[in-house]
Amino acid sequence: MILIQWPETDAYFNLAAEEYVFSQLDRQQEYLLLWQNRNAIVVGLHQNTCEEINPEFVEQNNVQVVRRLTGGGAVYHDLGNLNFTFVVNADGKGFNFRLLALPVIQTLNHLGVAAEFNGRNDLTIDGLKISGNAEMMKGDRLLHHGTLLFSSNLETLSGALKVKGDKIESKGIKSVRSRVTNIQDHLPGLTIDAFKKVLVEEINRSDRQITEYIFTEADRAAITKLREEKYSTWDWNYGQSPDSNIKKERRFAGGGLSLYMTVHKGLIQSFRIFGDFFGEGELSELEQRLVGVEMREDAIRTALDGVDLPAFIQGLSSDEFIKMIVS
Repeated sequence: MILIQWPETDAYFNLAAEEYVFSQLDRQQEYLLLWQNRNAIVVGLHQNTCEEINPEFVEQNNVQVVRRLTGGGAVYHDLGNLNFTFVVNADGKGFNFRLLALPVIQTLNHLGVAAEFNGRNDLTIDGLKISGNAEMMKGDRLLHHGTLLFSSNLETLSGALKVKGDKIESKGIKSVRSRVTNIQDHLPGLTIDAFKKVLVEEINRSDRQITEYIFTEADRAAITKLREEKYSTWDWNYGQSPDSNIKKERRFAGGGLSLYMTVHKGLIQSFRIFGDFFGEGELSELEQRLVGVEMREDAIRTALDGVDLPAFIQGLSSDEFIKMIVS
């Protein structure tokens, strides 16, 4: 396994670097990326950015907002947060969060902290969240990444994220702040740099011997181009936020789902899907199937005939989806 670290803390550059490694570096190699962002909110691929952030707080505190390639929910990053990314050969490991998060758990356990995998994609200490994980697959390649709250400003985290009430209620808690903890609170005196070294040593003890790679000038030029053309643009980060007159929200086994529709004379004129779910299909293909369709259950069912809905929205059946649209 090849370890890549770099000094930039610009979220646009760092998300571009992650995609570059996944899509363009040697596909015969496997990679571990360790990186940090200054104040930033990173939203999931399928989320409506405008509904996930506190815009006044973002503007006043110069918080970067950037969309990532994977599903799941919005997360706050600062320099007290360590991000890790595995880019590996899939080998049937798709969406096995536990498998690739295991080195982090083992590292904490070896340091005397009883961390565990909890829920859909979280790592916790004493029931409090320290890490969220997400994955995506493209062909035979798998990207798995996660956050690690090491010494983050948890008050800033609470102020930056505008979490929906239904999400908070469904998890039986009253605020984001009450759900999270910093690793450093359980390992006083340990620095984030020291923790990174222990994590790399833990992975080295496994069957993957680590070597290091430094981005070349050509690598950096390609990453910067991707940053400018995609990750720093309004279209990528905000442009998917919908203009709609019907909004429906539900929570299901795979996460939260929001549907935005405009309907004119009984016909669906536009249809957008957002949420913190996971899936591999292109949502635009699913959305386009419903444009021009009558807002009736039988018409919608006909339009979706033959569609493998769980491939687009993991954990949701076609019946649940159709009922949500028309009910």
